[in-house]
Amino acid sequence: MIVSDDFWTRIKKVQRIHRHLYAAGKGWVVGWIILLLEHTGRKSGQRYATPLQYEKIDGLYYVGAGRGTKADWYRNILVNPEVHVQVGRVAFDGWAEPITDLQQVLAFLKVRFKRHPVMMGLMMKIHKLPMRPDDSQLEGLAKTLAIVILHPGEKLAR
Repeated sequence: MIVSDDFWTRIKKVQRIHRHLYAAGKGWVVGWIILLLEHTGRKSGQRYATPLQYEKIDGLYYVGAGRGTKADWYRNILVNPEVHVQVGRVAFDGWAEPITDLQQVLAFLKVRFKRHPVMMGLMMKIHKLPMRPDDSQLEGLAKTLAIVILHPGEKLAR
């Protein structure tokens, strides 16, 4: 994906607004599509709050990293999967599970396309794809994405 630094600067400004809304107790305004993921920095140990678009599928929250595996929040949860999540007026402690199975990532993308066709079409343009990519194009994109499932509660030992 080739996206300008200016694009990411604009995204960070929008994220700042979302963080302020959640901090002011107004997360319900954007909670229908944006959640707030609190995670621990892999190097600093500091807590961070990252607003992310999500999909709720079968009671679980799925989020994607716009910058793929280079996203700081994604690299942080790889080191420490314990998270706190706010979705509108709902909050919970939980753990983050990165999805690596290509079929799961494709299934997630198809749900997003079904629920948000215009928004997803515009996102495809960012990835230099047609607004309605075919299956092979979508599969190519899926290989570059970082998708995470946010599970409420403590992670069970395996």
